[in-house]
Amino acid sequence: MNDSPAPIEQDGVEQHGVEQVRRLVTEVPGPRSRELDSRRSAAVSAGVGVGLPAYVARAGGGVLVDVDGNHLIDFGSGIAVTSVGNAAPEVVARVQAQVADFTHTCFMVTPYEGYVAVCEALAELTPGEHVKRSALFNSGAEAVENAVKIARTHTGRQAVVALDHAYHGRTNLTMALTAKNMPYKQGFGPFAGEVHRAPMAYPLRWPGAAEKTEEQIAAEALDAFVSTIRTQVGESNTAAVIVEPIQGEGGFVVPPAGWLRGVADFCAEHGILLIADEIQTGFCRTGDWFACDHEGVVPDLITTAKGMAGGLPLAAVTGRAEVMDSVHAGGLGGTYGGNPVACAAALGAIETMRSHDLVGRARRIEAILRPRLEALQEKYPVIAEVRGRGAMLAVELTAGPGDLTPHATATAVINKHCHSQGLVTLTAGTFGNVLRFLPPLVSPDHLLEDGLDIIEDAFARVLG
Repeated sequence: MNDSPAPIEQDGVEQHGVEQVRRLVTEVPGPRSRELDSRRSAAVSAGVGVGLPAYVARAGGGVLVDVDGNHLIDFGSGIAVTSVGNAAPEVVARVQAQVADFTHTCFMVTPYEGYVAVCEALAELTPGEHVKRSALFNSGAEAVENAVKIARTHTGRQAVVALDHAYHGRTNLTMALTAKNMPYKQGFGPFAGEVHRAPMAYPLRWPGAAEKTEEQIAAEALDAFVSTIRTQVGESNTAAVIVEPIQGEGGFVVPPAGWLRGVADFCAEHGILLIADEIQTGFCRTGDWFACDHEGVVPDLITTAKGMAGGLPLAAVTGRAEVMDSVHAGGLGGTYGGNPVACAAALGAIETMRSHDLVGRARRIEAILRPRLEALQEKYPVIAEVRGRGAMLAVELTAGPGDLTPHATATAVINKHCHSQGLVTLTAGTFGNVLRFLPPLVSPDHLLEDGLDIIEDAFARVLG
């Protein structure tokens, strides 16, 4: 491991064999991508959606190269997964070595060191100095499901409280925890029981927000949260509250300062476990190792996935030792959970995050993106808010000043124009009116600036 952070390459030549430039040689998507998309339509379930059908052949740094040779700027990171890039040398080297040794044994049958090493790293990196234990899984949804199982076992209670605008996954229990119906829940019920919903501290959309301070909104939202649990659930019935410190699919909603601390204090007072869902926010994305670090909040349980393993499927629940150990032997696990190749990738990704100071890099990305997004907001009043933290930023589009009616149509058209110009962007939000930006943390500055130029041009073309 390097003693000092290595700089992100800024010369615009290559990262991991991929030239760090945007270059369009065909329309997007091009002819080869369209051919592949025809094959997809014939072979893949229509229920699996695709945002931009430009089929990727290579990737590295902040660039995706499609099968037509187009170099696309990546402002999506596979939904916050490829934070260290798509082919980080430390990840590739460790994965190649592990594949050559063995690909699977099942940790529950014959264990291996990689699983233990990942859990040791999680104990070191996640918030809090208490003794911790971890269990590894395949996906964020699995991690959330198991966090709920652990909380119910430890507390002997059944009720779980989630928040408005939350997203926690697509399995039956996590759909119940997820707030948004379409496309995540429509037609898939009935869902798991003993899941309750409380108001989220959503500053832009809090009642009377225009006349209130952030401190007032935090206090009112906390009162509403407490009142919901007290009157509709009961503190003594509540096993856990699950919260995204910054909401992801819900629109990158950042609660006002102090609200998360208030939730944590309330939970501690009543023996309720606080589960922090850091699946999208974790591993340097927000300019801290974990978003909870921003306010010094230490959750009882934390779920991680996405950016954890450089693109390989790995997830975890990490928590207080006495909580994690309350589950009987054999109660946690799964055939592929903590697969040795995925564990090797995670150790390589964590090494990359440390050696390249990707916490600092996420803050640098915010320093580049936020001022230009805020300048765009001044020019186009349909941008009601620029929000987020680190390399997790978003703009919410509405009808205009004083009118918070969601402008999903403009959001979709702007997103599509960005795609046509070789910039991979994503939408989000309960109302489909949020553009979110999640560039790989290794993206060089000039790519970020080029991507911002495309965004500005998209607004100009769509909004005039």
